Amino acid sequence: MKVISRQQPQSVSHKPVKVAMVGECMIEMRAESASDFSQTFGGDTLNTAVYLARLNSAAHIAVEYVTAIGADSFSDAMRQLWCDEGVGNQHVRVIKDALPGLYVIQTDTRGERRFVYWRGQAAARRMFDGPEADTMLMALADYDYLYLSGISLAILTPDGRARLLKAVAQARKSGTRIVFDNNFRPHLWPDTNAARQAYSDILRLTDLALITWDDDEALFGYPDVEALFRAYAHFGVGEVVLKRGAASCLIDCDGERFEVPAELVSNIVDTTAAGDSFSAGYLSCRLQGGGPDLAAQWGHRLAAQVVQHRGALIPSAAMPILNMPTFSFAAEARN
Repeated sequence: MKVISRQQPQSVSHKPVKVAMVGECMIEMRAESASDFSQTFGGDTLNTAVYLARLNSAAHIAVEYVTAIGADSFSDAMRQLWCDEGVGNQHVRVIKDALPGLYVIQTDTRGERRFVYWRGQAAARRMFDGPEADTMLMALADYDYLYLSGISLAILTPDGRARLLKAVAQARKSGTRIVFDNNFRPHLWPDTNAARQAYSDILRLTDLALITWDDDEALFGYPDVEALFRAYAHFGVGEVVLKRGAASCLIDCDGERFEVPAELVSNIVDTTAAGDSFSAGYLSCRLQGGGPDLAAQWGHRLAAQVVQHRGALIPSAAMPILNMPTFSFAAEARN
C-alpha cells in the first residue's frame, strides 16, 4: 500500500482517492423467528463498500460499487441503498432477464451464522460476460484502488473471470493498487484446483491481501502462519493481514511484522460481516495514512461493534468513532 508517511506534515488534497469494489449484492433475509423474516441487502464486498463509505464520509475518498443487477424492484431498491450510503453506482450493469441472488441468515445462540443461498441465476454471475461488459472492464483502470474477494471471482462464469483477471492486470500496469480478501467458499467452485488457480492468478496482482486463516488453510493447506507468509511473499504481495476471528490479527507489511489483539465482545449477536467490516476499517485507516497497527485497531473496533447487531449492515447511528492522529493524512492518489 502506497501511503503518505505518517511523519510527513498534514496537507490537503482536493483530488479524491477512487476505490472500486467489485462483487455481488444480494437480497438478505434474516430469520427473526421460525416464521418471521426481515429483508434487507448484503454481500461481502458490498458490506465492505458501505462501511468504507461510512468511515470516509468526511474524507477525500470516493467508493464505487461495480456489479450487475436485474431490472426488478429489488434491484432498484438495492441500488437506492448504495446511493443513500454514499456508494457510487456509475458502473452497474443492468441485465433485464436476470434477478439478484438471495440468502437467508440463521444464527445460533452464540451468534454464529448459517447461510442458505439462491444465486445460481443471479445477474452478478454474468456481469463481465459479452461485449456489453467492455466499458466496465476498461473503467477499472481509472481507479486508484480495486477491491475484490474470492467470492467476486467464484460467482463469475469462467469467461467472465478470465476477462476480469485480464482487466485487473491491465489496471495494475496503469498504477491501480489491488486489494484482495480471500473469502473462500468451496461450494461456489467446481473443485479445489480451479479455486487455487484463480487465487494464485489474483494474488500475483495483489498489493494488499486481507486473509482469513481458516479459509486459506482450507484452500491451500498451509501448516502454519509462517508458511502462509512465505507463500504470499512468493506471490509478491507486499502487505498481508491475517484475520483470525477473536484472536489477534497478524500483519506482514514489507517484511515488518505486527500483532494486534482483537477487542473482546461479551454480547455477540450475529457474526455476519465481521470480516467484511474489519477489512473496511483496516482499509479506511490505511487510505488515510495510518500504519498497519493502527489500521488493525480500526478493523477490530468496527468488527466488535458489528457483531453486536443482527444482519450485515448495522444502523449508521451504531458506527464507532474512529479518529486519525492529527499528523496523518489520506492515501496518495495517482497523478
